[in-house]
Amino acid sequence: MTGDRDEPRANSEDPNADVQYHLEVGPGDVADAVLLPGNPERVDKVVDCWDEGEEVAHHREYRTATGTYEGTPLSVTSTGIGSPSAAIAVEELARVGANTFIRVGSCGAIDPAVSVGDLIITTGGVRQEGTSDEYVREEYPAVADYEVVSALVAAAERLGYDYHTGLTASTDSFYAGQGRPGFEGFEAAGADELVDTLAAANVVNFEMEASAILTLANVYGLRAGAVCTVYADRHGGEFAVTGESRAAETASLAAHLLARMDEAKRDAGVDRWHAGLSI
Repeated sequence: MTGDRDEPRANSEDPNADVQYHLEVGPGDVADAVLLPGNPERVDKVVDCWDEGEEVAHHREYRTATGTYEGTPLSVTSTGIGSPSAAIAVEELARVGANTFIRVGSCGAIDPAVSVGDLIITTGGVRQEGTSDEYVREEYPAVADYEVVSALVAAAERLGYDYHTGLTASTDSFYAGQGRPGFEGFEAAGADELVDTLAAANVVNFEMEASAILTLANVYGLRAGAVCTVYADRHGGEFAVTGESRAAETASLAAHLLARMDEAKRDAGVDRWHAGLSI
């Protein structure tokens, strides 16, 4: 990656300011579609999948780069851990023109059919995080945009990666909220049943940001989805940091396919992509 910027730009807490307070991005810095990994170090792994990319901002946990993938403009912004910081990223990226968001992360699988290293493409989220509750009532669904889901599935198919689709539980706690023991073996109430209860309801994985990202996107009329690589098999006990680049490459190709889908919609004079349109 080239073009690292050493000097911070002036910003403001004013949500209408050109340069955003937390991300330090402004109009023209980001593409319409933005990939959202949690770890700032994953920004380089995402950009490695592209034709080219350049860092445009880095402040706190938020690191942003913009470039192209197969000629399609694309950006990536790290969000840090958890829904509160992810919501800030969506808010400020939307304010400078982004309209499509794809979370690119890691997760723990609670579906026994899923293996470590597989991809999980989220179709909807269990809002077990508190951030989205501050935007809208708890009954409001966290639903992935069907165009984004379709593009992610097509991308995973074209790349030949093993993938699954389904519901994702997003939590505020990596430990108690996901049924793991805490310090000195502490167990939260119901922790011993949590994994089995959610798996019985066909929830496929745990992570910490997707449902907030999906909820905010729906509230604001934007597109969002999520693809995560499985690091942990919560039934078999296996854990491995593997296949990091698969989610990044799948999301990048999906963003390119979404751009082509948008072109097909414009050519056909329709507002939504459907199976009758060819890309």
